Amino acid sequence: MGNTLFAIGEALIDFLPEQSGVSFARVDSFLPQVGGRPANVCAAFSRLGGKSRMITQLGRDPFGEKICARLETHGIETSHITFTEEANTALAFVSLDKNGERTFAFYRKPSADMLYRPDMIQPDWFGDVFALHFCSVALATESMALAHEKAIDLVQKAGGLVSFDPNLRFPLWDDKEKLRRAVHRFIPMAHILKISREELEFITGTADRKKSLEKLFAGNVQLVAITAGDGPACLCTRHAKAFLSAVQVEAVDTTGAGDGFIGSLLYSLHKAGITPENICTLTRHQLEKMLDFSLRFCAESVQKKGAIASYPKNFE
Repeated sequence: MGNTLFAIGEALIDFLPEQSGVSFARVDSFLPQVGGRPANVCAAFSRLGGKSRMITQLGRDPFGEKICARLETHGIETSHITFTEEANTALAFVSLDKNGERTFAFYRKPSADMLYRPDMIQPDWFGDVFALHFCSVALATESMALAHEKAIDLVQKAGGLVSFDPNLRFPLWDDKEKLRRAVHRFIPMAHILKISREELEFITGTADRKKSLEKLFAGNVQLVAITAGDGPACLCTRHAKAFLSAVQVEAVDTTGAGDGFIGSLLYSLHKAGITPENICTLTRHQLEKMLDFSLRFCAESVQKKGAIASYPKNFE
């Protein structure tokens, strides 16, 4: 089993509002923070003591330089990040309501990550791979989608796990059916699937968790996590299930909470020596311990602003 978590997709700058509980129109200033869900997952994994590596493309601009430097500061390996002058680094402006929930405005038409190509990925990258994580945001362009397929194929051949968080961002897609097709295209390629309760009906056609699970265990899928904000979460294999309530805290900013959940879950799976061959043998007790760890990790992170900067170190 390898030791490195890889993530492929977008890395960007989140501009977080100085004021919470107000609309975009009433925000006077924003604070730049490094983000992007694949990058966030790498950061959570690394801050817990793991090794991680990011695969993406950034603009050759100050924001791209800032992202690369900050990822390295948080222990994320950046040798597989490329730079281009053909497009700028992606930006996302965020507003926060009184409960810390977010609304986004994205600047990526296109951004540098959307121009990434399959030929940029080299077969010898994945000799030490534990898992590859990705989301749906980067799948909007066929070039990047094909790059994901190539990376997934290489990771599977190297014996690594594949983790997918659809992370639906409707404003980034001009056609919701195209997004649905992209999610359904990639779900069977993953061993691990993380979905929020709000995404269930769009992806599976039903909001019923039991019926949704029956549809989500498709292709390679062996482990499904369903999160529900401050409600109960579940972690399930085809043979065992664990359900736990979220830790109740006063949320300041939920940016990156879902990424912290899956990043910490992947860390627990790595510590337990989980591989594609034995992931189906996880017991209810093991699932409960992992679910408890990830929910507590998230509870710590939402009490601070930002994503990467909010993830706790030396967390037990």
